[in-house]
Amino acid sequence: MTSNGGRWAALDPGRSKCGLVRCDASCSFVMAALIAPADQCLERLTAWRADGLEGVVLGDGTGSGSWPRQLRRLGLAVSQVNEAGSTLAARHRYWQLQPARGWLQLLPPGLRLPPRPLDDLAAQLLLERWLGSSLDRDTHLEAQLLHALHKSM
Repeated sequence: MTSNGGRWAALDPGRSKCGLVRCDASCSFVMAALIAPADQCLERLTAWRADGLEGVVLGDGTGSGSWPRQLRRLGLAVSQVNEAGSTLAARHRYWQLQPARGWLQLLPPGLRLPPRPLDDLAAQLLLERWLGSSLDRDTHLEAQLLHALHKSM
């Protein structure tokens, strides 16, 4: 990690959609999160680049193929991270952030399915692996993300 870790984002690339997060300058919490098609993520990264973003932590799995080249064209540094196990870890993190309520509490955690895609949480976990520390996440991000997901459906 660089001393300007807050000037970094993380991207969990996929075939149909990607997860994207950006941490604050102190590398202590997630200040932005989204799940969107690749072109929208590229637009957001371009805007963040204009706002001082220096680099992107990129998952090395499914859809990462052309991303390093695209990100470098934007003038961003790229650091690839092994994303093995990030999907299951994202599910676990979701239930930490949004504890099960009602009858869902009766299900074992491994059987609970989150009610939304988890690509943003997978990206957050990639950034945390790279930083070597956990990031806090404001509850307002969940509401914003759910609103954006419902709008796109």
